[in-house]
Order: sequence, then C-alpha cells, then structure tokens
Amino acid sequence: MSANPPQPITSHRLTIRVNYHETDGQRRVHHANYLNYFERGRVEMLRAAGTRYRELEDSGLMLVVSEMNVRYHSAAQFDDELVLTTHLVGVRKVRLSHVYQIHCGDTLIVDADSIIACVDATGRPNRLPESLLALAK
Repeated sequence: MSANPPQPITSHRLTIRVNYHETDGQRRVHHANYLNYFERGRVEMLRAAGTRYRELEDSGLMLVVSEMNVRYHSAAQFDDELVLTTHLVGVRKVRLSHVYQIHCGDTLIVDADSIIACVDATGRPNRLPESLLALAK
C-alpha cells in the first residue's frame, strides 16, 4: 500500500471467526480464503449502504474483480477472531476501488486493494447504478 493511501469515502467493519475448513495443515488460514473474506466485506458494505448485492444481480448487473493486490504480513489461525475493515476509496462510472485490512487484535494480518467493475449479463462494462454512484457525492 502506498505511503499515503486514499481517503475512504465510506468504511465498514466485519468480525470473522476463522473456521477450521479455512485453514491448511498448519491450522493457518489458507491464503486464498482472504479473497473470500474481502468479498464478504464488500457485500456487507453494500448492504450497510442500502444496496443488496442479490438485487443488483437480479437487475442484470454484476460486480466483478478486475484487479486484486494482496500483501500478507502475519498468519491467522483456526478460531482466531479477525476484524476486516473494508474502505471504499473510489467510485468511477463503472468501477469501485477498495482497500482492505484484516487484524487479529493489534496485529495486521493482511492488507489489500482491489478494483471492482460493473458488468452486464454479457460481461460488458456497464455504468454503476445511481445508488452506488451517489456514494462518491
């Protein structure tokens, strides 16, 4: 992450308990599961902002990951309680930019940033709904 990360437009916190099936043979969270955590954070952030992802898909739109950058700092283990903070840092015509941080207590486990694109049923870029564009105002 850059020395001066973008200022959040909005943020959301989610507590996650590490399940056993999310871990590898050493009881540590398998690295791929952090991507699932980030998606949960985005979905819950949308819900908190008044947009249900399910309704977005029912309208024929999808939000797809077009870029994800992850930096691993420490390991989380089975039964740890993690706090995921999802920051929406950018809204453009067809894209949302997020920054994520997962902590276990005071320890930074992982941080990441993503670009999420809005597409229609054919996979072509589509303008974000007004409810999401309004987040930038």
